[in-house]
Amino acid sequence: MNNIILLTVAAVVLAANGAIAQTRDFPQRPVRIVVPVPPGGSVDATARLLAPKMTESLGQSVVIDNRGGASTNIGMELVARAPADGYTLLANTVPLVANPALFPKLSFSPEKDFVPVSLVVTGPSVIVAHPSVPVRDLAGLVALARAKPGSINYSSSGAGTLTHLGAELFKYLTATNLVHVPYKGGGPALAAVIAGECDVTFQTPLAAAGQIKAGRLHALAVTSNRRLAMLPDVPTTAEAGVPKYEFQSWVGILAPAATPPAIVRQLNEHIVRAARTADVTERFAREGAEVVAGTPEQFRKVIADETALWAKVIREMGIRAE
Repeated sequence: MNNIILLTVAAVVLAANGAIAQTRDFPQRPVRIVVPVPPGGSVDATARLLAPKMTESLGQSVVIDNRGGASTNIGMELVARAPADGYTLLANTVPLVANPALFPKLSFSPEKDFVPVSLVVTGPSVIVAHPSVPVRDLAGLVALARAKPGSINYSSSGAGTLTHLGAELFKYLTATNLVHVPYKGGGPALAAVIAGECDVTFQTPLAAAGQIKAGRLHALAVTSNRRLAMLPDVPTTAEAGVPKYEFQSWVGILAPAATPPAIVRQLNEHIVRAARTADVTERFAREGAEVVAGTPEQFRKVIADETALWAKVIREMGIRAE
């Protein structure tokens, strides 16, 4: 019996020493950030801004691996099934918290199969309309949509994307009926409004700013509680007469759930350091985003709160992954 106890203790000690060594020596090879959307867009841009700074900090290359498709589910499943050793990470945004309600038969659990590492940035959308739409502010859009339900349509970059969910939250909070017209990507969704095929879209400030300044789109509001430096003349939703609506998208980094806590802490330190580098912070600010890099626990709370919010909105609005 004593021999069995000694062997058991020895095995535990060896395993612990192995885990300590793994943590102490991390990283020994390149780290991959899986971006579950095609190149372009806020998630991809965020990861690509972080990667060079993380490479400097970690002493190993940080590479971006775009695995788009199925409203980020393909990339999420890849990371959920990856070895939990800190070498495969996930960058994602609102679909992380909305997809459990949109796709009830997922083969993985966004809640159970990932551990938060760090929230990185948050940023609002800008609501833009074709100049022919007979409204000049957000309150006017709400009034028109209520007076003529179903007469206003909006373009999105596809079901479950930020442009779709931001608009559906707007409908939910303002009790309006806008018709969803999905496109294959943010570029086509924006082009559809510029061409007059659709009336309205909810876009990133960076994507829409040039079109607003050229007069091809009319900006109704930014979906934050303060104006953006890049669009100083565009009112907030509260200033535009709809104080109940605010929508902040975000981008965060996660790892497979069983990743050792010590490695998660190391990764968090490197991500926060990279995000808070002066030139990275300034670049995000130019694009209308704010660095909010913090602890894994802070990101965990954001995930929990937003998962509950989107479950309610999706259920009550009857939103489907088309």
